[in-house]
Amino acid sequence: MKKWLFTLLLTLLSGASIVYAQSDSLAIVRAEWQVTTTTDGLVHKQAQIKDLYGSVQSINLIEISPKAKHKFGIAGNEGMKPTSQQAIEHDAVAAINGTFYDMKAGNSVCFYKIDKELIDATTDSEFERRVTGAIREKKGRIEIIEWSKPIEQAYKGKRGTVLASGPLMLEDGKQSDWSKCNESFILTRHPRSAIYTKADGTVVLITVDGRSAGNADGMSIPELAYLIKVLGGEDALNLDGGGSTTLWMRGAVEGGVLNYPCDNKLFDHAGERSVSNIVYVK
Repeated sequence: MKKWLFTLLLTLLSGASIVYAQSDSLAIVRAEWQVTTTTDGLVHKQAQIKDLYGSVQSINLIEISPKAKHKFGIAGNEGMKPTSQQAIEHDAVAAINGTFYDMKAGNSVCFYKIDKELIDATTDSEFERRVTGAIREKKGRIEIIEWSKPIEQAYKGKRGTVLASGPLMLEDGKQSDWSKCNESFILTRHPRSAIYTKADGTVVLITVDGRSAGNADGMSIPELAYLIKVLGGEDALNLDGGGSTTLWMRGAVEGGVLNYPCDNKLFDHAGERSVSNIVYVK
């Protein structure tokens, strides 16, 4: 697809928010959300919506209120392991898979720095395809920030952890610019993982399942961004998706996996893929 045509299509998708507001937003709000609040103060919400964006969508999310005083962490650089395993090893109460990685070597292909130690840098291909944001953790608190090659080259932070990913989907409640991203990645429906923040400081980990006809069709980036906006998101960052998409919570179900990872090609909780890093809650 030519770049000008891709940009025009994104503009039309942005304008299509009016259509979403008339139908799909109602489907999101009126969905039969199953809500569970844990003794740790986490809120898990799950829904299968059968007519959202003209498709079937399976959505899981965990809300972490600032009142619960949980701490966030980013873990990785220890070889590829399932999200659930890494979460347990870090005594987490919840976790989501992290950013993009080399499936053979096991290392992140996006910027990953812990305090003064640079673990990985973002490859040129990732900048060209999708990396426009990052998660920054400091003293257990987390924020979503803009990221780019110039920002990465100039970054001098020596405290906390930064993990790049992308694309950014929302910034201050407004749709981000994806015109410089790979059009296929933006517009094709995939299983998706993301993290977003709300105006009151709540942090949300969210997964959308896919690749299971009749159960979960997955979402494009514009569709996921709109879902998050309807759910109250202000800043939102896409994480690694596809077979990596995994949302875990301690004690929730057998194995703790809440969503339906697709790596085993079955619509169950057993299809986890080993990943390079995770974002977790303690």
